[in-house]
Amino acid sequence: MKYLLTGQETERLKFRLLKPEDFDSWMGLFKAKNIAKYLDLDIHLSESELCKKWFDKVFHRYENDLGGMNVLINKKTNKLVGQCGLLVQTVEEIERLEVGYAILPEFWNQGFASESATKCKNYAFENQFADSLISTIHIDNLSSEKVALKNCMTFEKRLGSFNIFRIDRQNWNN
Repeated sequence: MKYLLTGQETERLKFRLLKPEDFDSWMGLFKAKNIAKYLDLDIHLSESELCKKWFDKVFHRYENDLGGMNVLINKKTNKLVGQCGLLVQTVEEIERLEVGYAILPEFWNQGFASESATKCKNYAFENQFADSLISTIHIDNLSSEKVALKNCMTFEKRLGSFNIFRIDRQNWNN
């Protein structure tokens, strides 16, 4: 499965595929305020319905070679802290590779998003998957915007309620 970081590691994290048994652990994400809006999901769905939609999307990506989110496991505690990965996205009718990330609220502000997003960026460029990478972030999600900026991305443009951040291979410093 192309673009997945299965088996990769950072200083504090291990990457693996999402499994159906991760459902209950991942439900905590959808308790966070505005998370459905930030992830462009239906804000009227229940936490369980949102989690099911998320799992359906991830497994669809895995099955169709569209990249996907990798589960992030804290090496010290062996707990699931979030997901991060390389996603094939179509933006304005152009296929692009995105660094996507979502961290469970109890692990926010601990650097896991930046650490995993940087790993994804480096992995993509080291393996020559793309000449540029993007992150698509809801305009109100300032925390995710900070992660993109820390990942050396710059603002490219606004599309509706989302900002596109980008980094080109020639600006990448591994």
